[in-house]
Amino acid sequence: MDSVFQALAHQTRRRVLDIVRASPGCPVGEVCSHFGTSRIAVLKHIRVLEDAGLLVGEKRGRERLLYFNVAPIQMIHDRWSAEYSGFWAGALADLKYRVEQNVSELSKTRPKSRRKQSNTKPRRSRRGEQGGSKP
Repeated sequence: MDSVFQALAHQTRRRVLDIVRASPGCPVGEVCSHFGTSRIAVLKHIRVLEDAGLLVGEKRGRERLLYFNVAPIQMIHDRWSAEYSGFWAGALADLKYRVEQNVSELSKTRPKSRRKQSNTKPRRSRRGEQGGSKP
């Protein structure tokens, strides 16, 4: 499993996987043409992906065709993502319940405002004084 994480750690290898996934059975030369680096450099990345089990190469005549193997990624998902998503789903549901319970308790214990508000506002004169008459 470590080899899969190591293979996925490099941006070029992830891009190779995207190319092969979009075009199953594409020749190595076609994959190499997508990069501005040498063919040898891309072949090294392809070899790392094959060693990790993420790519499968099939020799057909003079060409080697590449296929994406999803099984190692599925194994990682099954081992890590499913296990931890179950944990977090339960923890978040518990947090939601506690927050809603606290909000409900706060609304019951909050004192109501006893101050009566008047609908009439005092008038202001032009000089900024309160009251309705001029001096």
